[in-house]
Amino acid sequence: MSSDFEAYEQDFGTVTAEVTNKIGRIPKLSGEEKTQLVLNVDKQLEEVRELLEQMDLEVREIPVQSRAMYNSRLKSYKQEVEKLEKDFQKRSRIAYSDEVRNELLGDDASSSESQLIKLREERAHLLDNTERLERSSRRLEAGYQIAVETEQVGQEILSNLHTDREKIQRARERLRETDANLGKSSRILTGMLRRIIQNRVLLFVLGAFIVLTIILAIYFNLRGH
Repeated sequence: MSSDFEAYEQDFGTVTAEVTNKIGRIPKLSGEEKTQLVLNVDKQLEEVRELLEQMDLEVREIPVQSRAMYNSRLKSYKQEVEKLEKDFQKRSRIAYSDEVRNELLGDDASSSESQLIKLREERAHLLDNTERLERSSRRLEAGYQIAVETEQVGQEILSNLHTDREKIQRARERLRETDANLGKSSRILTGMLRRIIQNRVLLFVLGAFIVLTIILAIYFNLRGH
């Protein structure tokens, strides 16, 4: 971005140098030549203002830590343009007065004056339209920036939702695995408990049989005596 600013800066220096030279020549000319030079300077001053606008936009894109230096340079350029415009207006008024004084010399001066006034009115109208377009452009640019930021936020939210969904799905899978493991453990424990009960029943039956055998043996032994 700073390279773009410096490129506009070079163009600014070249154009302002030409404007300064031409403004100094205005009082030395007369008639149609003077009118054409005034119009040419007016056009170049508009070009200078456009360069200032471009530099201003570039400064906004420069990182904050470096922006102060470029803002200072831009401010000095704006002051320089203000001085040029004041000098131009002053010398243009002098040129206009010269044309008025030349009214007595013929119709050429009156024609030049009318043309100059008409062109100034057209320029004012064009400047007004240009300012409106620039304001609309800035609003559109700001709206576009907000839309881009909103889109980025939306993408981040969607990404976070997708990540959360994957986490939930993994948690559900772990719960299913845990449920399956618990089911297997429950069946194993049930089987073990069943076998323990069966073993105890068998031991009880075996014990009862042994006791009954002993009792019967004692009984028959006593009966035989």
